[in-house]
Amino acid sequence: MAWTYSLVFLVVGIGVGILISRLMNPQVKQQKNLQQELDKSKYELEQYRQELVDHFASSASLLDSLAKDYSKLYQHMAKTSSELMPNLPEQDNPFAGRITNLTEVTKSTDDNTQPKDYANGATGLLKDEPSAAPEPEEEKVAEPKAS
Repeated sequence: MAWTYSLVFLVVGIGVGILISRLMNPQVKQQKNLQQELDKSKYELEQYRQELVDHFASSASLLDSLAKDYSKLYQHMAKTSSELMPNLPEQDNPFAGRITNLTEVTKSTDDNTQPKDYANGATGLLKDEPSAAPEPEEEKVAEPKAS
C-alpha cells in the first residue's frame, strides 16, 4: 500500500512540476507573443494586399475611361475639322488619316481578343531552347507622306 501511495504522489508531483514549469517558462510566453505578432502581421499584410488590388482595379477603370474620353475627343476634333474646313486637302488635315486608325484600335481593344504580338504556344524562351512557335510577322504601317 505504501508503494501505491508513493507512486500516486510521484505521478501527481510530476504533473504539478510540468504545469508549473510551463507557466513559469519565459520561452512559452515569448512564443505566444511572437505568434500573436505573426498573426497580426499576416492580417495587416492581407489588408494591404486587398487595398493594393482595389487601388489597381480603380486605376484600371480610370485609365479605361480616360482612353475612351481621349478617343471621343479625337473623333470630335476629326469630325469638326472636316466640317469646318471641308475644302482642306487630306494631307493638310492632321486628323484625316489618323481617325480611321484610331477607330480600328479602339474597336480591337474593346474586343477581348488576344493581341497579335503574343506567341502561339510555348516559345522555349525561359528554357534556353529554340522557339517551337513561328515568329509573328510584323504588320506594315503606312507612314504619312511628308508635304
